[in-house]
Amino acid sequence: MNRTINRLKLIFVAIFAVSCVGVLVYHVGWEWPRQKCEAKGDWWDWQGRTCAHPILISDITGRTMEEVQAEKAAAAKAAAAKAAAVPAEPAPKAATPAQP
Repeated sequence: MNRTINRLKLIFVAIFAVSCVGVLVYHVGWEWPRQKCEAKGDWWDWQGRTCAHPILISDITGRTMEEVQAEKAAAAKAAAAKAAAVPAEPAPKAATPAQP
């Protein structure tokens, strides 16, 4: 009986040690780099363990934010003009119950 308890004790100690090493590897390899990356304001990709700097769409397309805002304002103005030109339909009359 005593040998079985010692064997179980060693098995549980080994499982605990392996678990501790696994947690340490996770923190050193993924968690601490993620925290440093996000502290800088960058994006962290956990699958590739890469820290990427976000790129604005305007940097890729060459369009400035003022152009986009002007297009949105023009579209809103056109939608408002279209809504003003279409008259509102009158509400349908409510059905009155039949009197016996």
